[in-house]
Amino acid sequence: MVLDVITSSAFQNAGEALSQLVEFILEIPITSKNVLIGKESFAELSNYLERILPLLRELESKKISDAESLENVIIILNQEVRVAKQLMEDCSKKNKVYLLMNCRSIAKRIEDITREISRALTLVPLKELQISLGVVENINQLQEVMQTAKFKAAVVEEEILEKIECGIQERNVDRSYANNLLVSIAQALGISTEQSVLKKEFEEFKREIETAQMRKDQAEAIQLDQIIALLERADATSTPNEKEVKYFTKRKSLGSQPLEPLQSFICPITREVMVDPVETSSGHTFERSAIEKWCAEGNNLCPLTMIHLDTSVVRPNKTLRQSIEEWKDRNTMITIGSMKSKLLSEEEEEVLNCLKQLQELCEQRDINREWVILEDYLPILVTLLGAKSRDIRNHSLIILYILVKDSDYAKEKILKVENAIEFIVRSLGRRPAERKLAVSLLLELSKNELVRDYIGKVQGCILLLVTMSSSDESQAARDAKELLENLSFSTQNVVQMANANYFKHLLQQLSSGTENVKLVMAKTLAEMELTDHNKLSLFKDGVLNSLLQLLLRDCKQSKEVAVKALQNLATLPKNGLQMIRGGAVPPLLDLLCHHSSSLMLREQIANIIMLLAISTASQDLSETQVSLLESDEDIYRLLSLISLSGPGIQQSIIQAFHAMCQSPSGPAIKVKLTRLSAVQMLVPLCELDNPNIRPNAVKLFCCLTEGGDEITILESVSQKSIETFLKIIRTTDDKEETASAMGIIANIPRRPHITTWLLGAGGLPVIFSFLPARKHNDSHNGSHSNRLIENAVGAICHFSDPTNQLSQNKAAEIGLIPVLVQLLEAGSRLTKKYAAQTLANFSASSLNLSRPLPKQHRFWCFAPQPESVCPVHRGVCTIESSFCLLEAGAVEPLVNVLGEPDPEVCEPALGALLSLIEGERLQSGSKVLAEAKAIPSMIKLLNSPSPKLQEKVLTSLERIFRQVEYKQKYGASAQMPLVDLTQRGNSSSKSLAAKILAHLNLLHEQSSYF
Repeated sequence: MVLDVITSSAFQNAGEALSQLVEFILEIPITSKNVLIGKESFAELSNYLERILPLLRELESKKISDAESLENVIIILNQEVRVAKQLMEDCSKKNKVYLLMNCRSIAKRIEDITREISRALTLVPLKELQISLGVVENINQLQEVMQTAKFKAAVVEEEILEKIECGIQERNVDRSYANNLLVSIAQALGISTEQSVLKKEFEEFKREIETAQMRKDQAEAIQLDQIIALLERADATSTPNEKEVKYFTKRKSLGSQPLEPLQSFICPITREVMVDPVETSSGHTFERSAIEKWCAEGNNLCPLTMIHLDTSVVRPNKTLRQSIEEWKDRNTMITIGSMKSKLLSEEEEEVLNCLKQLQELCEQRDINREWVILEDYLPILVTLLGAKSRDIRNHSLIILYILVKDSDYAKEKILKVENAIEFIVRSLGRRPAERKLAVSLLLELSKNELVRDYIGKVQGCILLLVTMSSSDESQAARDAKELLENLSFSTQNVVQMANANYFKHLLQQLSSGTENVKLVMAKTLAEMELTDHNKLSLFKDGVLNSLLQLLLRDCKQSKEVAVKALQNLATLPKNGLQMIRGGAVPPLLDLLCHHSSSLMLREQIANIIMLLAISTASQDLSETQVSLLESDEDIYRLLSLISLSGPGIQQSIIQAFHAMCQSPSGPAIKVKLTRLSAVQMLVPLCELDNPNIRPNAVKLFCCLTEGGDEITILESVSQKSIETFLKIIRTTDDKEETASAMGIIANIPRRPHITTWLLGAGGLPVIFSFLPARKHNDSHNGSHSNRLIENAVGAICHFSDPTNQLSQNKAAEIGLIPVLVQLLEAGSRLTKKYAAQTLANFSASSLNLSRPLPKQHRFWCFAPQPESVCPVHRGVCTIESSFCLLEAGAVEPLVNVLGEPDPEVCEPALGALLSLIEGERLQSGSKVLAEAKAIPSMIKLLNSPSPKLQEKVLTSLERIFRQVEYKQKYGASAQMPLVDLTQRGNSSSKSLAAKILAHLNLLHEQSSYF
């Protein structure tokens, strides 16, 4: 670097210059941190200068700075440090883009400053000045490093400059190249890529260039003008109005007819207009590829002059290339301007040809697309989307996609066309090919914020996109999903997606959105009509955790929307089980028991608890079982709310307990509820007239009395209760409530006072009216549900108590026994059990009620026709008077019941049959059983899993086999089961089996089995 000579007169003395030099160097590190470009290079220079400080300070301390030998060194160092500082300040203030364009020259200036300082250090007489050894070694080392130091622009800066040089050389780079280049510049400089920011930065860059031109830095100005011309092709550097004015100014100067190419544009070899013209050593120009091929084939003479060619000399003819490009641009402009009228033709073929030509032009160059937009083709292309021809619509979509690709200007321009987006959306509902083009166009348009805002508002758009997202067309489906992703910025769009059964973005925003957005998403879930599939998939995708987080927030509104959403989702049993496993019950129960919660919120929570309880009743036995309430405390808390809450909460809690009693843990729940006085609590609720509370209380009461503690039940049921249940049975229209009330009566233990209360309240005809009518009766009661019939048969058993002759007579008089026999043949398992049990009770009274035969009259010829004698009871029997099983035709149906697989059904049937062989009726009763083929069925029951039933059969067979006739006839078939029982039965059954085997002469009577 050439420096002006600065004499010592510039300073009062060299000492002052030295002090000032030290001050400058100390300021350098701070100044270097503010530079906008070349940070690493400036930091390196700053480090070098800091390493000089020890030398300068030692010179100051020795006060030898005034030595004539140091005067020039100090002046040079002072000058270079000033230059370095000024360069740093310039690089901190000037436009970033301008600095980037000059990053190479900046690096060169830093290198020159470093070298000059290094040379100045060599002039310091270190030994003569007796500088300390450490400083001398440092300066010598520093001098060598600085002398060879190389400074370059950063890699990313070099890459950008190379792209700029390439773009300037090519001259015909398109808008996308300029756009990408401008984005690269912004990213390298840490500038926002927002269009407004880029525009502002570019304008500052141009002003900086104007300042450079005023400084008459012509070489720099020419280079920067070329850079501006390149970057002006980017969207962000020019306003739409500027582009429009520039285009139409040029367009009007061109005329209306395309020009033929000049002869100089045509390659002598190919006879076509050249694309990359190059000049050979002969002075003639050819297409590069053509002349290279000519030479490669061994020709070394010029194709035109036939003089010798130096094949190594081939220069681009930039001037001719520019002329050709300008000619092409002129003709293209004219062509584009003249095509609009053809697109409006009514001839389909002409429109299609024009569209194909327009598509070809748009695909060639980016500038062509810009001209098409400026010529206002967008409204015409949008109109063509409504054409009848599918080909016209498809070509229009393709061209529109090409025009808007990577162009915010084009996207916003198409938005201004009336109904443009609506036309494109309409294509989503057409054939696959058109649908695919439409969704790709919308996807590209959605990259612009203004257009994206509008797309989601078009009716049916999101629904069509959701449908496409699951289609078999992979590319269209991917585009639809990506477009939905782009549209998910809007809460309203996400809600629309959810309403179209697309929940991905709703779940994302429910999980990670702002608090207000989370509330909107939860409210959407709460108010939606969801299918079971939707509910299941939402839980599978993790909705529960997000809703529980809202529920646990200390915010009333959050709790309310979370509860409502959970209520909507919990109607699916699988979700209910997942909620229990996911820990939803404790916070819900706490809120329910918290009386500061609003009544509506507590009612909704109670409803959720009820739904969760229902889910436990539907568990798959193959899965790990879950319980709604794990602790007695929780059961007590929930149960206590029945008496402390209003009807809405009461109803849900009662329903919840009823459902829990049906779950796998039901037996344990029943025991705990009984222990907590739930039965006593339900009695007054069953007496209410509330149509919501009473039916559910009756159902739960019925459930708790099934196999419940007899003492508790008897203590809780009063005469008034019996009257209440009978009133419900008579008056309610709720069949389930009727069945439950009937079930309560059926489950009440059989006691004389209960029978008396039932008779006194008129219960017999009421209960009997719910039994199926006899086959030839026209009664209307034949359509009752199985459960109601089962409970009615169980309830009517109260009237068959052998100790209450009055109730038995009344029951027989209304025709109960034949109905019971009929139910043995056609009833359910439980119905048969109750029917057999009731018949057994009636049969127990038959012997005493059988009327003895009257004495025979001496004048037998005048005597009435003798009455038939019952073969078992040895008297005159009827159904109504003696309840005889034979007269009722019940023996055979009872025998058939013995074939039921359920021991609990077989046992009462066996009991009824065995009533025929009690006491002295053994012989006559055995005969009846044998004729009815009951004995083989009894023998089969020896294999029953029920010890109680086995003992009952063994006891009866032991008596029957005392009779030789039956011992001989059935003994053989009973032998193996009896032997088996002696080996695997309990002590009682072993003993009984051994006795029978003794009767059969298979065991000695003194055997140890006895």
